[in-house]
Amino acid sequence: MNMMNNMNATDFISDWVTSENSIRPLVFEHTSQALIVLDPHQNQFIDVNISATRLLRYERHEIIQKTVTSIFGHLSQLPHLLAFTEEALENDWAWSNELCSFDKQGEKIQLEITSISLPYKNKTLLIWSLVDVKELELRQLKKNTDKAIRTDLKEWQALQELFIDSDTGKHLLLSSVGDGIYSINKQGLCTFINPAGAKMLGLQPEDVLSNNIHEIHHHTHENGEHYPVEECPIYAAVHDGIVYEGIQEIFWRRDGSCFPVEFTSTPVIRDSEIIGAVVVFRDITDRLNTEKQLTHALEELQDLQSRLEQQNEYLQEEILQENKYHEIVGNSASILQIIEKIKIVASTDANVMIYGESGTGKELIARAIHQSSHRKQQPLIRVNCAAIPSELFESEFFGHVKGAFTGAVRDRIGRFELADQGTLFLDEIGDIQPELQSKLLRVLQEGTFERVGEEKTRHVNVRIIAATNRNLKEDVKDKRFREDLYFRLNVFPIHSPALRDRKEDIPLLVTHFTRLICDNRKIKYLPFSQKHILELQQYDWPGNIRELQNVIERALITARQGAVSFKYLLEQDQQQPKIPRQDIHNDHQQTEGVLTIEQFKALEIKNLSLAVKQCKGKIFGDNGAARLLGINPTTLISRLKKLEINY
Repeated sequence: MNMMNNMNATDFISDWVTSENSIRPLVFEHTSQALIVLDPHQNQFIDVNISATRLLRYERHEIIQKTVTSIFGHLSQLPHLLAFTEEALENDWAWSNELCSFDKQGEKIQLEITSISLPYKNKTLLIWSLVDVKELELRQLKKNTDKAIRTDLKEWQALQELFIDSDTGKHLLLSSVGDGIYSINKQGLCTFINPAGAKMLGLQPEDVLSNNIHEIHHHTHENGEHYPVEECPIYAAVHDGIVYEGIQEIFWRRDGSCFPVEFTSTPVIRDSEIIGAVVVFRDITDRLNTEKQLTHALEELQDLQSRLEQQNEYLQEEILQENKYHEIVGNSASILQIIEKIKIVASTDANVMIYGESGTGKELIARAIHQSSHRKQQPLIRVNCAAIPSELFESEFFGHVKGAFTGAVRDRIGRFELADQGTLFLDEIGDIQPELQSKLLRVLQEGTFERVGEEKTRHVNVRIIAATNRNLKEDVKDKRFREDLYFRLNVFPIHSPALRDRKEDIPLLVTHFTRLICDNRKIKYLPFSQKHILELQQYDWPGNIRELQNVIERALITARQGAVSFKYLLEQDQQQPKIPRQDIHNDHQQTEGVLTIEQFKALEIKNLSLAVKQCKGKIFGDNGAARLLGINPTTLISRLKKLEINY
């Protein structure tokens, strides 16, 4: 019995596909709508089109060989399937969004299914129209664009032949379509209208068929003016054979109300003769309302964004002023501690030692101490100890008289004398050679010195602030720095933290540097978003505040159309050449035993030479040797000249 049923089903499918009276037209095969024909009594698939095989991800022969319940009748939804089938058979129409299928890989496909019944050779078949719910949602998101809407409407042009021969029953396929569809003959009389179209117009199909469709729903413009039939684009397609599109017009309902639509009017041509047109239309009321709401919301958002930007700019300025102490910007715990120490020590004449990596703002701390002291009316003299050659040390610090040595063509005042009654800032104090440290110690202890070539002893009253990026305790231990000089300078130590240890200060620093750079470089001020700040806070900043300032300046210079980006700039900074640890020795690392001056000098020459070679002779810039070694470029050049290293 089962074998006989299978044979009958096979013959039936063959007849469906190959018979001269087949109801399987080409449009069924090639429409973008996924369609399935099934025999509910035999639990048998009769046919599927290409779109259905793509949706279900099975080949046609694989689907036909399966039962309906094997694909759609999973245990949890079998009751829904049975109820849906019975409803379709009883009412000739049914709709459900509770059914799903599983593809060959077991992936679930949630479906929206419309079913219509189709009498055929003493049988009642069902035609299912399938829509992937996810795809439907995507289409809904895209429907507010003209391109997507026109594409959807044009897809129905492939179905135009369904309206020509109504005797075949092919138009039943369109009863599940949500868009309004009707056909007209060459005289403009309606020959077919689907239920959705009649419902939108507030009419019954019998009210429209054989009537002038233009007079029914398209006779008047939105402002009430008469719409002549000869200007109607719906009818124009019948006369010239061109597809016409109405982007935004109105159709009138039976009750006298109107609604906005988009439509296409496609000519139907048979045997090279225009015999009518197919019109597909869609109510776009919801879309226009949504667009209007979105436009209004966008205007409000832009206005709000503008106000917020102005308020943010004002608040940032206020916050910056409240969190800036003598150009020291920040409100982190470490910065507040530094400010507190400055207030304590500034009123005294105690010597101060500032520790910290290069680029952390040690000079700013020194300036803040000087400006907060009773010496602020006198000068703050800065000396870069690393940049002074040993043979010019005494002349630079103490001055010289005319003729004291070759090239001394006039008297010169030294830095100590210039700083008398003021403050002398000794930057990179750890780079002074050991043999010169004793000469510095004397003037610190006694406040007296002699110019080079002069026997007269001079007295000065100078407050000393020193700074270093070295570990002076280790240098003292290794005999590279005099212990008595260390204790003379290290009366009141202050540690300047690295930027990576106070990233909460980055927003304030960004605001400060942005204003400073824009004013100095004549660049248009650009605010930075929270996303930009987070990008900056995720970076470790080996070059500290100096590197942050450089990155901000480059970002402002390279900004395009008011948009800045740090990602590429930070990636550039991270792509620095690195010298293997085993090949370069850190000046601060602890070594076994005590280094002599000659050993220390040889080690320094080796390190500097290796760094310059690694950077191919480049000193300045992101890929330069100075950046690699973590010292100032001018300091490195001075050391290279002093040590007679070619670069």
